[in-house]
Amino acid sequence: MRVTRTPRTAPTTRRTLLRASAATAAAGVLAAGSPPVGAAPRTRSANAAGPATPAAALKELAAGNRRWRTLRQRHPHETAGVRSALVSGQSPFALILGCIDSRVPPELVFDQGLGDLMTVRSAGEVLDEAVLGSIAYGVLELGIPLVVVLGHQSCGAVAAAVHAEETGESLPAHIQYVADQIRPAIVHGQHGDARVDATVSAQVRLVRSRLARESDLAAKVAAGKLAIVGARYELGTQLVHGVG
Repeated sequence: MRVTRTPRTAPTTRRTLLRASAATAAAGVLAAGSPPVGAAPRTRSANAAGPATPAAALKELAAGNRRWRTLRQRHPHETAGVRSALVSGQSPFALILGCIDSRVPPELVFDQGLGDLMTVRSAGEVLDEAVLGSIAYGVLELGIPLVVVLGHQSCGAVAAAVHAEETGESLPAHIQYVADQIRPAIVHGQHGDARVDATVSAQVRLVRSRLARESDLAAKVAAGKLAIVGARYELGTQLVHGVG
């Protein structure tokens, strides 16, 4: 039975520059894949902690995605004992900033269970103060060592932003705000569906770079306690791979 992991306490940090090399190296873990499907399942004894470093967290996500895309999901950490233990607290090992798309639920895509992931979702992974505050809470208060900005193939929010820019049409209500936030990522060197697809990856890179400029997060990266990486999920293959 799994018991609650003790939350990691974030130390007070000063403003510093992000070391881009750390994030680049971490992104390669997702792109490289994961251990063989037949590897021993992840288990935790009493008082055992989950992945506590960026590299270990990336390996765990890669292994989970491999299980998902090969139809060998384990649906871990759903037992009555786990549910009871989590009443007293949480200590997720990764934070996923993903899109609201119903086809890309992070807990399924990475085959994780209760207490494993903190998920923040907005159309096109768009940042606003609520999203930034949610990410800051996970990293600074819970000590989460990994943030993944997860875009996906055939993103409707990106497609809407591209269409609005190309046609000059206004989008309804607050959807225009989402499109305006995505607009700086639009790739003008491509056309049609290729433009939308390229912009999906460009939006991931843009959001990741914006998070990397947040001083508190950058300080954690510089100290080696956090990685912020970009990735995208392919609907056709169910593969998650790094976006540099």
